[in-house]
Amino acid sequence: MTVATHLAHRTATTAPTILELADLHVSYGAIGALRGIDMAVREGEVVALLGANGAGKTTTLRTISGLHRPAAGAVRFCGERIDGIPSHSVVGLGIGHSPEGRRVFADMTVLENLHMGAYRFKRLRQADLDRVFALFPRLAERRTQQAGTLSGGEQQMLAMGRALMGRPELLLLDEPSMGLAPLVVAQIFEIIKEINAQGTTVLLVEQNAAQALRIADRGYVLETGRITMHAPAHELLDDPRIRTAYLGETTP
Repeated sequence: MTVATHLAHRTATTAPTILELADLHVSYGAIGALRGIDMAVREGEVVALLGANGAGKTTTLRTISGLHRPAAGAVRFCGERIDGIPSHSVVGLGIGHSPEGRRVFADMTVLENLHMGAYRFKRLRQADLDRVFALFPRLAERRTQQAGTLSGGEQQMLAMGRALMGRPELLLLDEPSMGLAPLVVAQIFEIIKEINAQGTTVLLVEQNAAQALRIADRGYVLETGRITMHAPAHELLDDPRIRTAYLGETTP
């Protein structure tokens, strides 16, 4: 852990709340996807949101970023309600979203994809591009290559880099390790730590609970649309229920 990361972890408990979900309900027709969840993310934290497939993790991120409208409850960013405003306005407030499945623009080059991430600015800042290329040197090497020809790990890096081009205060990451080889997964999590150390708050949805909790300050567990556990990450990592349900361990 770098000194900057250590300081971020140490001060996160006293930092102001940057994101708050209050009694949030989201439905797909008659099906309740989120059933009154409460969650808070403080400035400078990495917060992990854990849960099985279908628990509502992706719905949570999509609701924060304005892609779903809640049936009830509130989403607040920096103290202001943002639920119900369009997704492009949410990006403009300082929330970046790297979605599940990467969703890069396959027929566009790496550089064109990164330019799309900065669409809200009148002029692309070279400093933003330099930052992304410093975090992801592989993207710099492949800047003129079509995104659809990249490996899975490179596409994940591109999706994260594209989100960072919007200069987010809060970065939403949805399953960044999905389908990647172990060495690439380790690299991705190191980069997430570095992004956080540089000052970006991170809300991380991840099925790789062990990796997520090792870099997180706190964690929430979502089950069938409800928050069932919330604790410091190290406590969740040591909790027998978490170790059984998400780390594949069996109780003696």
